[in-house]
Amino acid sequence: MSEEHRIVQRGLYFEEFEEGAVYVHRPGRTVSEADNVLFTTLTMNSQSLHLDAEWSEGTEFGERLVNSMFTLSTMVGLSVGQLTQGTIVANLGFGEVRFPHPVRVGDTLNCETRVRSKRLSKSRPGQGIVEFEHTARNQHGDVVAVAVRSTLMQCVPSGGDER
Repeated sequence: MSEEHRIVQRGLYFEEFEEGAVYVHRPGRTVSEADNVLFTTLTMNSQSLHLDAEWSEGTEFGERLVNSMFTLSTMVGLSVGQLTQGTIVANLGFGEVRFPHPVRVGDTLNCETRVRSKRLSKSRPGQGIVEFEHTARNQHGDVVAVAVRSTLMQCVPSGGDER
């Protein structure tokens, strides 16, 4: 092979998404105490349930819990390399966000994403709207977060330039 063969990691273009397909994202992400404290303080969330071990011992959980916005961000982040890296135009919105089971320091989050729907944009040629349903589970298989996300995605570039 005289010419170097280069493969650039990217997400999927609009045409490559299949409604109903489920993408399993790996590796997972083990949550540390530093993750929780840093994220919580960076986002100005002074909730004692995330920061105050002594106070949290008196709650029904008996300990601090990981900030749910960290859980949401990590869940979406786990999907980026496989689905949207370099092919997303924008997040359009989130809906149906829920946290059915708490996340604790030391939990490992794994995520999968189902493509709920897709359609070409009526107002933006060369782009389409894809609706994802992200689900995160801990190492025990408990669902810890679910969110529906609408994204504006690039279509395959004309001329086959797939950056």
